[in-house]
Amino acid sequence: MTTTAINHVAFLGIGLMGAPMTRNLLDAGFAMTLWNRTAVKCNPFADQATIAGTAAEAVADADVVITMLENSDVVEQVLVTQGVIKALKPGTLVIDMSSVTPTVARRHAQLVAEQGGYYLDAPVSGGTVGAAEGQLSIMAGGEQSSVARAEPVFKPLGRCTHIGPVGAGQLAKLANQAIVGITIGAVSEALLLAAKGGADPAAVREALMGGFAGSRILDLHGQRMIDREFAPGAPARIQLKDMRMILDEARSEGLTLPLSQQVHNEYLSLVANGHSDVDHSGLLLELEHLNGALMGSVGRAPKE
Repeated sequence: MTTTAINHVAFLGIGLMGAPMTRNLLDAGFAMTLWNRTAVKCNPFADQATIAGTAAEAVADADVVITMLENSDVVEQVLVTQGVIKALKPGTLVIDMSSVTPTVARRHAQLVAEQGGYYLDAPVSGGTVGAAEGQLSIMAGGEQSSVARAEPVFKPLGRCTHIGPVGAGQLAKLANQAIVGITIGAVSEALLLAAKGGADPAAVREALMGGFAGSRILDLHGQRMIDREFAPGAPARIQLKDMRMILDEARSEGLTLPLSQQVHNEYLSLVANGHSDVDHSGLLLELEHLNGALMGSVGRAPKE
């Protein structure tokens, strides 16, 4: 593949992650066309970018198309059913930064290739904070030449690691989400255990940050739990979707993942109990419901 200048970027999906990513790309000087299923979400960028009426219209003149959509079904609907792939001009690079199954990524790569284009699956980690700060971890699957071509687009968004062939980026994201989901569960249990015994969970978190238990999850999400601040950076329903994909992929490879299964079940209960749109750190709410105890009060209640 010859290197092609990136004169125009189409971005499909202006949501919690897509909006700050779009802002960073505009600030980096890219000419952009935007599309979102809920069109009003594009309005903050109307003075700097072209707003397309349909997804297919958005990509017609693009050199690079970025999708940041909720799940495999939505990506399938946009790329295939709504005709995005058919509308690509030859040589267009499609970068799916959504979290989809590796199988879906491989099939879309084939369809894009048949249209004369190129494809990367490049899911991200870092949440809305990482997106806003341009510090996302980008996990790319596809040809090295496509990764090199995409580097000017990736640079304002974060740091890209080339994982391997198409689908490998999504496998890395599944690994990431397994660690994230399981660790959120561990932090929830640890802080509730400490608080129930009478310790201050904030002090416990601070102490643990200096040892082997220290992690970004304990740092950021542990603080969210203590503050009871569960406005979504990454909604629980998305974490549930990711845990389901992890288990599906494991089954296809003949693997049993007991920890992932347990955390999946906990997120399933959390969502079933009406918390689909809380942050995934809100898994604490399900643990509190299970135990009939609030972390914020059990550690401070006077003992009789």
